Amino acid sequence: MARRSITALKQLYTRSQSPENPSIINSPCSRFNPSRFVTYMPRPGDGAPRAVTLIPGDGIGPLVTGAVEQVMDAMHAPVYFEKFDVRGDMKKIPQEVIDSIRKNKVCLKGGLATPMGGGVSSLNLQLRKELDLYASLVNCCNLPGLPTRHDSVNIVVIRENTEGEYAGLEHEVVPGVVESLKVITKFCSERIAKYAFEYAYLNNRKKVTAVHKANIMKLADGLFLESCREVAKKYPGIMYNEIIVDNCCMQLVSKPEQFDVMVTPNLYGNLVANTAAGIAGGTGVMPGGNVGADYAVFEQGASAGNVGNDKIVEQKKANPVALLLSSAMMLRHLQFPSFADRLETAVKKVIREGNHRTKDLGGQSTTQEVVDVIIDALK
Repeated sequence: MARRSITALKQLYTRSQSPENPSIINSPCSRFNPSRFVTYMPRPGDGAPRAVTLIPGDGIGPLVTGAVEQVMDAMHAPVYFEKFDVRGDMKKIPQEVIDSIRKNKVCLKGGLATPMGGGVSSLNLQLRKELDLYASLVNCCNLPGLPTRHDSVNIVVIRENTEGEYAGLEHEVVPGVVESLKVITKFCSERIAKYAFEYAYLNNRKKVTAVHKANIMKLADGLFLESCREVAKKYPGIMYNEIIVDNCCMQLVSKPEQFDVMVTPNLYGNLVANTAAGIAGGTGVMPGGNVGADYAVFEQGASAGNVGNDKIVEQKKANPVALLLSSAMMLRHLQFPSFADRLETAVKKVIREGNHRTKDLGGQSTTQEVVDVIIDALK
């Protein structure tokens, strides 16, 4: 009896794979469908709209954040924005903005320009320190249809965000001599290493590479490496290696496919993320964010070098792709995965077709023209 049942099941499975049985093949719930469909099961109340703090920022910021607002509205995403006017030349982040982020837990921001020199500190750094956004994540990968020098680039750069050379501890010892302190602590090094390995584990990544300059800064970067090695022992299923930062930059532009997840101290991470973004298509298409234990701020992944580009602002040709993909990351963070998938799919479709691109990607489209076709792709 059992043998006959097995035979019958085999015959039914064979028929289910046959073109003569389209009803069985096309059914996502078919028991014999090899590509089984698994749905996202929300908790009761997960569909309630979520408030997100919005900082348009300087330069192209209002253009690209405006693009996000249009797309979110078009697909009826369950988010609404609390918008605040913050400029890079302010002395500090207004307290009402900090209070809004603490309440909402999530923020989306355009670039904030930081004046060169002088006594005005970076508002980006203030925000990271105030909210303890200790991990910066930039996802640098090839987008289908966008030609680049290298294929198979899929790198995630995870950067310590609160100390190192960005600690802001500088003083003039005597006239003409300035001392700038690089601060590395075991606590911050361990937690960024833990975040990198946890990210790799949760996202089925195979390797974590620690970037350093311990051959010269033996104590500071030595402590960072020591922390990474200790954490790596707890993840035996993930390969771990180390690379000196100057060699890392050379390897990135020659053989980027060798890298997977990279974990770095603060300054190196900024350099590595921008280099990786450059080889994968440019800063205009690379998403990213900053996260801590309690809060998350999503923004363009690599440095927004065109924040202060008046010509792009006047022509309204800023590339909205990076911030739109960062918004997809934000939607997943908020546990709205289907909306994130729709947005990411629409953006990639427009990039793949190649008919509407801004100047940085070899086209002449305006921001609004790109937004319009992305909205059409959502339907």
